[in-house]
Amino acid sequence: MKSFVATVLVALLFILALIFGARNEQVVTISYFVAQGEYRLPVVLAIVFFAGFILSWLFASYYIVRLKLSLAATKKKLNQVITKIPQDVDA
Repeated sequence: MKSFVATVLVALLFILALIFGARNEQVVTISYFVAQGEYRLPVVLAIVFFAGFILSWLFASYYIVRLKLSLAATKKKLNQVITKIPQDVDA
């Protein structure tokens, strides 16, 4: 359910950025370290939004994978401890 809400939120933000960009057709000047270029504002907004989304997704994926690996290792250790405990203990 959380991923659905997050997907809808990202889609709404992207649509909002597209609407904002469509209403603003100005040409903006982007200065690089060694060059300079003129681009339409919607193109710049779309590229920056997409780059930020991909960068955030990469960082989140890294931490999710790291947590899943840690959880798998902890489960393995727990299973090893459980198998060492005698099963015929009467309480």
